[in-house]
Amino acid sequence: MTDDQITNIFSYHNPTPEQREVYEKINTTFQATAKVINELMPSGPGATVAIRKLSDARMAANAAVALAGSF
Repeated sequence: MTDDQITNIFSYHNPTPEQREVYEKINTTFQATAKVINELMPSGPGATVAIRKLSDARMAANAAVALAGSF
């Protein structure tokens, strides 16, 4: 990985209007899924892990949008 690639990954990327729409769709979808998990699964470590991993996946999806798929 080059220094420029590292700098790009750890820099703020001001979203375009189109990216804002994508972020909204991603966030809404993951939030709805988390609510289903919360509703259907018994409370406990399993549900916590499921929601945490969902949160990680959402962040990865948002990063893919911000970095235009280069990460």
